Amino acid sequence: MTVRAALVPFILLVVGGGLLIGFFTAPGPWYEMLAKPSFNPPNWLFGPVWTILYVLIAIAGWRVWQRERGGRAMKLWWLQLMLNFLWSPVFFGLERTGPALAVILALLAVILAFIAAAWRLDRPSAWLFVPYAAWVAFASLLNAAIWRLN
Repeated sequence: MTVRAALVPFILLVVGGGLLIGFFTAPGPWYEMLAKPSFNPPNWLFGPVWTILYVLIAIAGWRVWQRERGGRAMKLWWLQLMLNFLWSPVFFGLERTGPALAVILALLAVILAFIAAAWRLDRPSAWLFVPYAAWVAFASLLNAAIWRLN
């Protein structure tokens, strides 16, 4: 497999995994009935934003994988992916906003650690995670507000 062809499994894993989890844990009546803060975005926005972010996450992982497959940045990349994929089942599947808040705050910490680790190894990978960090920081505030309001 060529180096460029190795990007395909990263995209399939991240985008495909995100879409599958989103399909199986789609917001339902429970979420609709929750009190939400005034800054809650419209539901239609989440799909396009996450699709773009998942592509960026996949590219960053692929770039780091090319440089240091077993290094700190790659381990952090796998950890953030696990936490990312865990949040929706906890929040929407189990309907547990408090534990979901703990997951998303851990996710944000790992994203920031990845940016720091990738900065030394491959700056484009670090930059690819900046929009992801910003969105997860916003999502953390949203999760915290929903937890507090309910």
